[in-house]
Amino acid sequence: MNDKTSKKLQQGKRLSKLDAPKNITDNEKVLKDDDFIVSKTNPKGFITYCNRIFVEMAGWSRFELIGANHNIIRHPDMPKIAFKILWDLIQNKKEFFGFVKNLTKDGGYYWVFAYITPDLDLNGNIVGYTSIRKKPSRKGVETMSEIYRQLKAAESAGGMSAGYEKLKEFLNANDENVVELYHKLVFDLQKG
Repeated sequence: MNDKTSKKLQQGKRLSKLDAPKNITDNEKVLKDDDFIVSKTNPKGFITYCNRIFVEMAGWSRFELIGANHNIIRHPDMPKIAFKILWDLIQNKKEFFGFVKNLTKDGGYYWVFAYITPDLDLNGNIVGYTSIRKKPSRKGVETMSEIYRQLKAAESAGGMSAGYEKLKEFLNANDENVVELYHKLVFDLQKG
């Protein structure tokens, strides 16, 4: 833990993507075949639970992760449109599946195949989110790396809406079926 992070935590402040490492490297960590990462957040995305494998892969201590915003592990290679789709789905009480490149505390990364679902109370209100991640297929990582690279380039040129249009183009989709076709793509890639 660096001095800035330590001081922030001592003051009772939560960590966020602003505290994520700025020195990005090509050091990849790979999940084992039988590993599962599990985390839970409150409705605003602050981590309320994380399992041992999450702590090991992310490189942050459990103390640093609990209370931190989940975006502390958001890798800069991830396009914004991927997270917009994710949040639109889970805030509408639907599930999200996808390939995600996560950032480690030391600036490295690890890929996951993510399943994220809203947690509902007895009245159907969202009280948090649960995310379960497992080892992604290598073909999926290779394919999605290229897709994400193109989406990021589109976003750099024309904002998130340009990224969305590029995703629709790639999927040969319209506004009504983009999520369905995206999920079909990621399921097909994960199956190998």
